[in-house]
Amino acid sequence: MTNTIITVPDIGGAAAEVVEILIAVGDVIALEQSLIVLESDKASMEIPATTAGTVTELKIAVGDLLSEGDVILLVIADAASAAEDAPETTVSSAPEKAVAPISPEGETVVNVLDQAVAAPTEALVVTVPDIGTDEAVEIVELCVAIGDQVIEGDSLLVLESDKASIEVPTPAGGKVIEWLVKTGDEVRQGSPIAKLSGVALNAPVAPVTPSAAALVSTEAPVAMQPAAKAPPIIAHVKTDNTNAASETDDSAAYAGPAVRKLAREFGVALVKVAGSGPRGRILKEDLHLFVQRTLTESAAGANIQGAGIPPIPDVDFAKFGDIDPQPRSRIDKVTATNMSRNWLNVPHVTQFDDADITELEAFRQQMKAEAERRNTKLTPMPFILKACAVALNANPKLKSALSDNGETLVYKSYCHIGIAVDTPAGLVVPVLRDVDKKSIWEISAEVAELAALARDKKLKPGQMQGAVFTISSLGNIGGRGFTPIVNAPEVAILGVSRADIQPVWNGTEFGPRKMLPLSLSYDHRVVNGGDAGRFLTLLVALLSDIRQMVM
Repeated sequence: MTNTIITVPDIGGAAAEVVEILIAVGDVIALEQSLIVLESDKASMEIPATTAGTVTELKIAVGDLLSEGDVILLVIADAASAAEDAPETTVSSAPEKAVAPISPEGETVVNVLDQAVAAPTEALVVTVPDIGTDEAVEIVELCVAIGDQVIEGDSLLVLESDKASIEVPTPAGGKVIEWLVKTGDEVRQGSPIAKLSGVALNAPVAPVTPSAAALVSTEAPVAMQPAAKAPPIIAHVKTDNTNAASETDDSAAYAGPAVRKLAREFGVALVKVAGSGPRGRILKEDLHLFVQRTLTESAAGANIQGAGIPPIPDVDFAKFGDIDPQPRSRIDKVTATNMSRNWLNVPHVTQFDDADITELEAFRQQMKAEAERRNTKLTPMPFILKACAVALNANPKLKSALSDNGETLVYKSYCHIGIAVDTPAGLVVPVLRDVDKKSIWEISAEVAELAALARDKKLKPGQMQGAVFTISSLGNIGGRGFTPIVNAPEVAILGVSRADIQPVWNGTEFGPRKMLPLSLSYDHRVVNGGDAGRFLTLLVALLSDIRQMVM
């Protein structure tokens, strides 16, 4: 019997760490039995045996970094495995091509001359293009399967950031031969995601030289033994949390390799951490939050969260009747976090006023035919945006921002305004740029375009950044007023409620006027009552007489 070397197959990337050895010297292993577990920053993999037999020597240890081609172990192959690997055809051993004796190490292979080498095929590695942010974004969907044919521009996968979903297209046509990522992974610009089959390299066909050929000592015809085909690597993923697991058994926790490595560094048992990712997956943020809470509880001697606010206890609502728990979307959870942070950090004040938009509405009705000719719909929002831009430029403190821990006030020359859009996935805020430099028609077209992108979850990160002021409108929903929360680092936000016909005293009598309720919330560290009053008074005047916008 002879020794056979088992090496690391293609693991799709850089070196990976040996985190577990599943066999020992002397063990009898079967074909495709898992030998070791490798862990990279992105995945955990079980490396299977490419032949059956008895393990004679291990070449690696836990903690080693291995790459494709590194030797794992030596095994004495059993007769059944050798017979299965042997093809039906044989190669005669001619006397003039005598073979050398068995090597001292006992390793045997066949000396095959004039064996053609097949031309390899080129694989195109697809990477994440520019997605408008340097932060990692999560993969929420793989749009194609291995073996699918794609053409240039087809969607490969869907990424989801804090504010939007992004479809990544294929840069060329071909066949998907390997995924380098999976759902739930986080990637950045330049991260490899898939391999596509390409064009043959047309390598010249050449005989294998004796120096490259393996040798076997025999006088009888020998079977030509091809290289063993590596069985598929098994992804090491846990899909649920097992109640029966002990407090220190992390195998039941649903988490990625990077999170598991970080947990080992922190000394945290993952089964104690609640996951906020898809299907309860534990994210790095969950681990950080768990450590933060644990340190806070330890210091305070009680279950107290940040800012000294006692947590709201969980309630078992099922004991009162039927319930239907639904996981929140990522956008919903991020919005909740941002709103809590802004409410706790910004001292809010809200002022209210009503704008008489009777003349504005009459003008809008007169422009219906022109709007249809331009294939757009002229709503009150473009007028509100334009009026806000004029009022902000006249009152620059309301489009400033605090910096240097409150030591500096940054005044902005540009006038980009965000508009809150309610979508099925949650609240998003696309930003219109240079509103003060655009006409009402240009603003109207851009509002419609951004709102459609928001509802289809196709907004890019860059289209939701850079606002100096935000408008939140509930006009189509209803209500007489509300107190919007400032979207820090902005210092003010305008709430727009439903317009209604009201009797207004004109000096001699009451007349029916269409009044638009406005709510201006602001950061009282920057904006005082006088600043807000002047802004709101000017805004009301501009909406009451839109001719002033062009003066």
